Amino acid sequence: MTSAPEVLRSVLYMPSSNARALEKAKTLAADAIIFDLEDAVAPDAKEVAREQAVAAVRSGEYGRRTLTIRCNDLDTPWGEADVRAAGEAAPHAVVIPKVSGVAHLEQVAALLPEGTRIWAMVETPSAVFDVRAIAAFPQVSALVLGTNDLAKELRAPLQPGRAALVPHLATAVLGAREAGISVVDGVWNDVKDLEGFEAECRQGLALGFDGKTLIHPGQVDVANAVWAPTEDEVAHARRVVDAFEEASRSGQGVVVVDGRMVENLHRDNALRTLAVAEAIEAL
Repeated sequence: MTSAPEVLRSVLYMPSSNARALEKAKTLAADAIIFDLEDAVAPDAKEVAREQAVAAVRSGEYGRRTLTIRCNDLDTPWGEADVRAAGEAAPHAVVIPKVSGVAHLEQVAALLPEGTRIWAMVETPSAVFDVRAIAAFPQVSALVLGTNDLAKELRAPLQPGRAALVPHLATAVLGAREAGISVVDGVWNDVKDLEGFEAECRQGLALGFDGKTLIHPGQVDVANAVWAPTEDEVAHARRVVDAFEEASRSGQGVVVVDGRMVENLHRDNALRTLAVAEAIEAL
């Protein structure tokens, strides 16, 4: 069995200035929480938000959820203090918005304790063009797509299907896969349209994303369902793994499962499917 993969089907932004929202997050089925200090927080609430995010990470009250803190950019009055405080809180990762390239990441890393993981947000043309180097930066463990900002930069409406964005989304996925890190899709803005949200989740799954960032608790169950292997997929994966083990014992050169020839790559995919299913069950 492969090592347990990071499960990031549902990555929920929570405004850290809102104590009630932070309390509610303890009860939600999200795989990961981003305690947000940036877009969701008004300027006069930045200091309180920082204190509450740090306290939430240190509380030990969020179970096995992956906990991260999204900081303000370094060119804002709050950015450096956010990064330093987030690093000292020791979350799973520190989320950095509008990453422009390796030089930007080096500035951030210099403010963090050695080895602190970074989730780099890909939400500018510069980040898309430099995504391979960003993904390969030693402390970056995930890419997070900022689709609203990308659409704004393209001057293209963020319509269902995201035609204008798909090439750039695919480029980010390739960068993450080359570096062996996770990559999470951007948000869906219409929190009442769960049908449209599910369609975009399925598009993200087809593009290769590991999960989706969310802006509302009502989106969690849909994202979790889309990115979880089905019972049939898990059963098929077990048959593939068992068939390869039997072929190895008997010296067979050809492996057939459910009437179809399968190769090593299918075995590798099957092992990952089983690892993901086990990791989800552990949650």
